[in-house]
Amino acid sequence: MLQKILVRGILASMVLGSSAAYATNGDTLIGVGVKTRGMGGAGIAFSQGAESSLLNPALITDVKSDEISFGATVFMPTIETNMMGSGKVKSDADISLIPEVSLAHSFGNGWYIGTGMWGTAGMGVDFKGTPQLMKMRTQLQLMQFAVPVAYKTSGFSIAIAPIVQYGSLDIAFDGTGIGIPKTGNGVSDDFGFGASVGLTYDVGNGLKLGAVYKSQVKMTYKGQISQAVMNTMGVVVDDHLDQPAEYGIGMAYTSGPHSVAIDYKRIAWSDAAGYDFFGWEDQDIFAVGYEYAAANWAFRLGYNHATSPVQELDMTIPGNAFKNVFNLLGFPATAEDHYTVGGSYRFSDQLVLDLAVVYATKSSNTFNSGTGFQIANDHSEVSASFQLTYNF
Repeated sequence: MLQKILVRGILASMVLGSSAAYATNGDTLIGVGVKTRGMGGAGIAFSQGAESSLLNPALITDVKSDEISFGATVFMPTIETNMMGSGKVKSDADISLIPEVSLAHSFGNGWYIGTGMWGTAGMGVDFKGTPQLMKMRTQLQLMQFAVPVAYKTSGFSIAIAPIVQYGSLDIAFDGTGIGIPKTGNGVSDDFGFGASVGLTYDVGNGLKLGAVYKSQVKMTYKGQISQAVMNTMGVVVDDHLDQPAEYGIGMAYTSGPHSVAIDYKRIAWSDAAGYDFFGWEDQDIFAVGYEYAAANWAFRLGYNHATSPVQELDMTIPGNAFKNVFNLLGFPATAEDHYTVGGSYRFSDQLVLDLAVVYATKSSNTFNSGTGFQIANDHSEVSASFQLTYNF
């Protein structure tokens, strides 16, 4: 109980405005850590110090000294939805703050340990003032805590990071005007457990390869999905909404001050309970990033692409009309293309400031939601990240 109260307090104290967070690849951030986000989320083989703990824990073996990074990402999504003659209505869930802190320490003799807490994912909308949109309000927030342990020898690094995930979910709507009962049980939360395994190999001549696997995390939010589905479809389902498994490979090449990182990652939405019920598709994610590193400053650019996991479902199958509505109205995780820019400034040998901006271009979708009815949604994002890194 004390642990839940503590984590809830951390989340509440760091949320601005509506408190509904948005992410980019489905409901997950394109990258964990400000420097990585400045490079389009690419970083499976390119170390950014302590902040690499969750992306690929094997990369903490590149930390030159003890290091701590702490910062946050400010998300500013723009969600506009039109259904049943509502016209384009903008969601009031338009700003949130997602925190992060990372530490890494060398024991010597090739052994390293890290720890950190990161806001890793979230999504949600707020249309509670619009009856034509069933006054839909949703909010999912995920935070992960990990303790990576890594070993490095002869250019080869391996690491494992046990993960504890805290999640909260709130689904509420009122469709009494169209015969759908009012739904809402307040916020439900849960803890889940998983692990991440990472590998890197320094080929030499500036080339490094990396691979990572992150396990599925099972989560249950009592009274959320089950009630929403029963009140709209009359179908009995459970309250599982598991965070899916991820795996990826990457390469990075450095020549003088220039570095290029390229990643491929796959997120298995279709195998995750809850997301499989709503028909989410697996994502293939491609990220490329560039960094120019001078003596006391650095400049970064990046691009990230993944087709939306939310696609229109076949209307000939019973229940898919509601799923189309719920996916596009309640959880429109439809962002696909992201352009990023970032940089760092070193104030001293110990203190560095990191900044990044991510822009997700507008994605527009129109799904069938019943005979003669359609739902249309526009979704774009801007986010700004900042971080301070201190080397001991």
